[in-house]
Formats: sequence, C-alpha cells, structure tokens
Amino acid sequence: MNESNGLITFAFRRTKIESAKCRPGTKYEEHIKDKWLTSPYCHIEPAMAFQMGLPILILRELGVIEDGLLEKGAVGMYMPEFNLNDSSKNYLDSDEWLQIFSTWSLQVSNVIKLKGEPPKLY
Repeated sequence: MNESNGLITFAFRRTKIESAKCRPGTKYEEHIKDKWLTSPYCHIEPAMAFQMGLPILILRELGVIEDGLLEKGAVGMYMPEFNLNDSSKNYLDSDEWLQIFSTWSLQVSNVIKLKGEPPKLY
C-alpha cells in the first residue's frame, strides 16, 4: 500500500443471502432477502488506503449490501453501482463515469506530486 498512489475496488457479488435477519430481537431488526455479500477484502483494502489518505474509488455490483465502507459517502467519494447484465461500454462513456474517474485521477495525480516533495515539519 505504501507504493500505491490510489485504489480502485470492485465489490462483486460473492455470497448470496436468500433470507436473513439483521439485529434480531431489537427494535432495529431488519429482514434481508435476495442480497449479496462481497469479499472482505473490499472492506479491508479500502480501509487501509483511507487511513493513509490515498484516493479511493469503489464500484459496487447491483445487489451487494451497502455496509461498512460500501455505504455511500463512507469514504467521501460517490460510489457507482454497476450491473454486469448491462453493457459496460454505455456506462464507461457516460458523463457520470467520466466525471467520477476524472476526479479520482486528479486526486491520484496530487498524491504523486506530493510524494515527490520533501517532507514539511509545519
């Protein structure tokens, strides 16, 4: 991670939850049906990058539970949701994607620039 200038994570579907309860027996009990979990590394690696102040771009597959770092706004940048059944070409040409990727790329460029400058005490 020390050698990275930014991080992109794709939170793909991994484990299907057909039916479950969150916080059972409490006033916050919630029923989950036909949702997906992703790899734990989709939480771990962005958390490591976030602690280091690196730019993070997380893309979450449709149906993956918005939890932890996968919640919108958790790491400060808009998190696009993708559907593997749709044409990626349409999305990658969209204004939304171009703006998101441009913002992330600019942040990465700033990290690269700052890594080349000497450290400052104050």
